[in-house]
Amino acid sequence: MSADCVGNSTCPVNSTEEDPPVGMEGHANLKLLFTVLSAVMVGLVMFSFGCSVESQKLWLHLRRPWGIAVGLLSQFGLMPLTAYLLAIGFRLKPFQAIAVLMMGSCPGGTISNVLTFWVDGDMDLSISMTTCSTVAALGMMPLCLYIYTRSWTLTQNLVIPYQSIGITLVSLVVPVASGVYVNYRWPKQATVILKVGAILGGMLLLVVAVTGMVLAKGWNTDVTLLVISCIFPLVGHVTGFLLAFLTHQSWQRCRTISIETGAQNIQLCIAMLQLSFSAEYLVQLLNFALAYGLFQVLHGLLIVAAYQTYKRRQKSKCRRQHPDCPDVCYEKQPRETSAFLDKGDEAAVTLGPVQPEQHRRAAELTSHIPSRE
Repeated sequence: MSADCVGNSTCPVNSTEEDPPVGMEGHANLKLLFTVLSAVMVGLVMFSFGCSVESQKLWLHLRRPWGIAVGLLSQFGLMPLTAYLLAIGFRLKPFQAIAVLMMGSCPGGTISNVLTFWVDGDMDLSISMTTCSTVAALGMMPLCLYIYTRSWTLTQNLVIPYQSIGITLVSLVVPVASGVYVNYRWPKQATVILKVGAILGGMLLLVVAVTGMVLAKGWNTDVTLLVISCIFPLVGHVTGFLLAFLTHQSWQRCRTISIETGAQNIQLCIAMLQLSFSAEYLVQLLNFALAYGLFQVLHGLLIVAAYQTYKRRQKSKCRRQHPDCPDVCYEKQPRETSAFLDKGDEAAVTLGPVQPEQHRRAAELTSHIPSRE
């Protein structure tokens, strides 16, 4: 079996036939064009989102990586375990179970950064998690597969796509680092770039969804795998949110970790499937990976729509309750323990909207302060 795109982490689809039928060259060229355009668009989106990252906050996440630790536990603890339970619960065949475990062991994908932006998540944490999970995948992917695949007898050798992981890491770090530098040097221009990137991110989600539907024509996928590809990312979002909530993360971090947990790097999974399986099984397994990618985008769009609807309702409610101060409206956040915060970070955790009584007390206090003339 030839693997034309094994070394390319941005290749979403590869032809699985050893000898493509006559007349398919145009379709293959279309796939190649989509691959190149999507790679360029992802690079631009990551550069623009890097413009939203503040170096001080990024350093804070790296210096006290509690949010990153919770995210990595969700990524390489909950997701492989969920994949194992789904494989056992649905009584999958060995090669199908291995493919589901491969998907669950993959790091987070760049699509999570787009979704995090649209739900007002912590972009510094999101990009840190994506980068750290990609680095951790060098060791955690083989470890998770070694632990969970022992329940089945393997007839093939599993190959970790280290080259694809390296390419993914470089394509993530370089644009983001460039965006962080632009935000540091030219903050006003970075704001404009971020707005453009938000539009490109929405277009990227739309392109991925439409492409997945187009490629779905003629799919011959096992129904069980199709059901798993639908519920797997949703379970990841829910379990990631619950773990973040139980560890007393803020609502913003809960949303971020939830998105990062359910959104996997589909390109790495496809590369690994190509390296590990023969053409006899590859068509069905590639369809599973593509279906997972399609459903994670659809779920993400539903989450974004639900959050934006909730946000608008909260703003309307706040305007009705505080007509004199329409801009003073904060979301309620659970108080984080001191282990998760620096000394000056407690003030950043807002517990609710500022009440008129607090405004009155503040005015009384400031009235007793003599003016400096």
